[in-house]
Amino acid sequence: MTTEAKTVPGDRFRETDRAASPEGCPFCAIVAGRAPARVIRHWPDSLAIVPLSAVTAGHTLVIPKTHVADIGVDPAVSATTMRRAAELAAEFGACNIITSRGALATQSVFHLHLHLLPRRHHDGLALPWATGPERHDSAEPLRFSHRSLDKT
Repeated sequence: MTTEAKTVPGDRFRETDRAASPEGCPFCAIVAGRAPARVIRHWPDSLAIVPLSAVTAGHTLVIPKTHVADIGVDPAVSATTMRRAAELAAEFGACNIITSRGALATQSVFHLHLHLLPRRHHDGLALPWATGPERHDSAEPLRFSHRSLDKT
């Protein structure tokens, strides 16, 4: 797979950074059986594995078997992977499902992966989102924060 290198407006990385090749991809190596992993669940299209550095008890990664750099590259693969994550989330109870797209969004492995983070009282996991109005490019305040969504 080759992609034309181009700068994405607003980002400081190049398209080729997100399209890391499957040959050097650690998740592709796991899918192919060339690298070890503790597999939690196996589907025809996805795997659920334990990450090397879990941040909560039960932290799980859901990865597609197809190499897709991030959630924005192939909506069909992204949707299938989210469906698998949702199946696990139904078993976990309270949890966060998190993915990142691009280096500026803290993506470090450029193969789509969804973090399922089971939550418990006083688990110590502080998420990085602000709780109040912030400014963005248009200098307009945000209409809601993540906390306002919890009140619906």
